Amino acid sequence: MKGILLAGGRGTRLYPATRAVSKHLLAVYDKPMIYYPLSTLMLAGIREVLVISAPGDLPGFARLLGDGSRLGMDIRYAIQEAPRGVAEALLIGEAFIGGGPVCLALGDNILYGEGLPRLLERAAARREGATVFGCPVEDPRQYGVLGFGPGGAVASIEEKPRAPQSHYAVPGLYFYDGQAAALAKTVRPSERGELEITAVNSAYLGQGRLHVELLGRGVAWLDAGTPAALLKASAFVEAVQARTGRPVACIEEIAWRQGFISRRELAALGRALEMTDYGRYLISCGEADDHE
Repeated sequence: MKGILLAGGRGTRLYPATRAVSKHLLAVYDKPMIYYPLSTLMLAGIREVLVISAPGDLPGFARLLGDGSRLGMDIRYAIQEAPRGVAEALLIGEAFIGGGPVCLALGDNILYGEGLPRLLERAAARREGATVFGCPVEDPRQYGVLGFGPGGAVASIEEKPRAPQSHYAVPGLYFYDGQAAALAKTVRPSERGELEITAVNSAYLGQGRLHVELLGRGVAWLDAGTPAALLKASAFVEAVQARTGRPVACIEEIAWRQGFISRRELAALGRALEMTDYGRYLISCGEADDHE
């Protein structure tokens, strides 16, 4: 399975902080925002990733992530000329996907919690249909919202409804089989003028091929797209790291634990940053027992 990271848009909700830099390069506590969804893809076992962003922002991502080789990955880049909707990422990345399964992640979504890696691996292993997640939120009106039938089965997905049918919103993480790009081509622009990813998910639902995993209390979903949300996400990460002594979304450590790089390569990455707490943590991982 391949992965697409959509880091486009203008970030207007974070102006003026994003007038000169992509919001996905802003820090969520101590790491660039894009580290968090990238780590989610990595936890799903994905090593080939396409980063999609605006023309002026792509050089910043390339400086940060390079070609991915230091992580044992293959990271490529593509341009989204204008923010025309999440589903457009499947069209831009069609050649990269190559007719195979793909996971599409939004660059400002953060998922963290016990059992999350197992959920991601299970979704990535499913080769038929699509998998999305449902997470309870206080105000779901800014998201795609799940509607449930009498038996509890998902009956609908509605984009940014004025009167939500439930409090279960769909996070910005979607697993698809090889039909995703073809279905995205059938999507017409919404009233907002965008190609909505909810339309693709609804197409899978209409075919009876949409799997929905409801996230419990043990998994946190954070959207860092506004100043208040960014501050809350940073506070959450700081609290978890202070309590556990381990960084959240440490992509170098994840690359090692996933078998993308060796212990020796991890230690080398740590030594390059040994004047920082982050680098010293990587070194300590390289020296730790394998069964830790």
